Order: sequence, then structure tokens, then C-alpha cells
Amino acid sequence: MGSTRELTRRRLLGASAALAGAVTLAGCSLTGEDEPPPPPPPPDALEPLLADTRALADRYQAALVAHPDLADRLTPLLEAHTAHVTALTEIMSPPPSALPSAAVSGTPTVTATTPARETLAALRAAEEAGRKTAATACATAPADRAVLLGTIAAARATHAVVLA
Repeated sequence: MGSTRELTRRRLLGASAALAGAVTLAGCSLTGEDEPPPPPPPPDALEPLLADTRALADRYQAALVAHPDLADRLTPLLEAHTAHVTALTEIMSPPPSALPSAAVSGTPTVTATTPARETLAALRAAEEAGRKTAATACATAPADRAVLLGTIAAARATHAVVLA
């Protein structure tokens, strides 16, 4: 009789283990309650700088449409901002969502009726504001990001000079 009892215990333990495994594979808990999904990771600290960089690129694009005669002067600056968007996107974790471009504060929108002189002044103001944003991000960034952010801050300072 003792051997029948051990066999029953073994079967019961085996069946319990199999049931627990099946429940786990099915994604359920033994209590019948679903466990909440883990929270999403926090946004990357560079998202505001990325949005600002996209906004600057959009602003250059609008300026080029409004003033094709400034293409020689503005196209290299637009290309730099586009490269910065790519570089920022590659180092961000988690990868950024398709963030809309943020409006660059304190800078009017460029239209076809905006004179070229005012367009350049608006772009210069946007570059100066953007340089401050990039420099602040550089000063607070970990070392592995500081080089890129310092490069972006320096480029924006240079762009402001080119637009003067």
C-alpha cells in the first residue's frame, strides 16, 4: 500500500508542475489575475533637443522654399541640421517616436512674403536659441553623448555667424 501512495504523490506533484507550467506559458497567473505590463521606459532626455533640431530643419526648408536665391547660403546649414537629427536619433534610447517638430520659441515663421533680410534674422535668432539648448544639454549629458552635443552647439554658433 505504501508504494501506491508514493506513486500517487508523484503523479500529483507532476500534474501540479505541469499545470503551473501550462498556466505560465498561457500568460496567466495561478490566481486568475493578469499581471500588468511593465511601464514604458522614460523618454530620453534628448527628446527636446531632437524636436528643436527638427524644427530648425523645418525652418530652413521653409526659408529655402520662400527664398530660393538663398540656397547657396542655407542648404549647407539645412544639411547639418538633418545630419544632427540622424545622429541624435541613433544615440537615443529608447528610439524616439515620430515626434512632431517643436516650434522654436521667439522666432517668427518664415513665409514667401517675409523679406530675405528678416528671414535670415529669424534663422539667426533660432540658431542662437538652439545653441543655448544644445550647450545646456552638452553640459548635463553623460560623456558618451557630450561630444555630439558639443558639436551640435558649436555648429549652431557657427550657423548664427554665417547668417549675420
